[in-house]
Amino acid sequence: MKLATLKDGSRDGQLAVVSRDLAGAHFATGIATRLQQVLDDWNFLSPQLEDLYTTLNGGKARHAFAFDPRACMAPLPRAYQWADGSAYPSHVRRVLRARGAEVPATLLEVPLMYQGGSDDFLGPCDDAVFADEAFGIDLEAELAVVTGDLPMGTAPDAALEGVRLVLLANDWSLRALVPAEVGSGFGFLQSKPATAFAPVAVTPDELGPAWRGGRVHLVVTTHVNGACLGQVEAAAGMHFHFGQLLAHLGRTRNVRAGAIVGAGTASHDDEAQGVSCLAERRALEMLRGGEATHGWLRHGDVVRIEVVDGLGASVFGAIEQRVRVVGAAAAAGEGGA
Repeated sequence: MKLATLKDGSRDGQLAVVSRDLAGAHFATGIATRLQQVLDDWNFLSPQLEDLYTTLNGGKARHAFAFDPRACMAPLPRAYQWADGSAYPSHVRRVLRARGAEVPATLLEVPLMYQGGSDDFLGPCDDAVFADEAFGIDLEAELAVVTGDLPMGTAPDAALEGVRLVLLANDWSLRALVPAEVGSGFGFLQSKPATAFAPVAVTPDELGPAWRGGRVHLVVTTHVNGACLGQVEAAAGMHFHFGQLLAHLGRTRNVRAGAIVGAGTASHDDEAQGVSCLAERRALEMLRGGEATHGWLRHGDVVRIEVVDGLGASVFGAIEQRVRVVGAAAAAGEGGA
């Protein structure tokens, strides 16, 4: 099943079921108006949405309409919780070593995770607005899951059973603000602006054999201004699976329905696959014995992130956003990373 939230002028939008090929949609009004309603009462409402999904795919939904990603908010426009992990050791090692920092001794034993803002997510085609190019604007292409209720202390395998939906995200970062915040001992805050999500959330079964072992066995492709930054195998380099990430989050507290947990920037040891963020590209340049020559994003740059299945069809729809810098920095004109 594929779900989206369409803009209607409200904070939480209007829930819609989307066809498998992303061509058509149908409002879910008779079942639920918002995605959080469904997550709160999943066992009762999701089968009704599945029935509508089947009808829509069969071409028999009476009030179907053409699906437009530009009309979408994030599938869950605001969530009770957004916790982002870093499940890819290659990403962590490269970025830390490039700046001369020590790699945590527990990197392969305990997931890294931070608590992000969840009250204001961006839609897939919304402009990404920033105050200053000097903040070091960077993208981060990654996958995430939405969970149902998980009691404190849920084991990883059991936590996987609580995964309701899978998402594609762009976890925007402001790299120049990171060192001071990390150095303070309290971690990310201003360096992590609003995260964007692809238009469609999918149930794990919709991924078929690509969903196994708590990982998505597909390629995350990232472009900046039409140039390919990376085509990264999402599962191959993912050390901690989503069940382990959820169990880590819920070690000392309950995790409630509608919590979103990210896997962190998709990465792989094979440099030929490219990268999913500019920080890692710059790190590789430095680790090869040179200087970081690739700049951060600038006003007017366009980022596109997408995952396609084995037949070349888009799974979540694409994230396609333009960077917009307000104030004096924007007056300088269009950039080109």
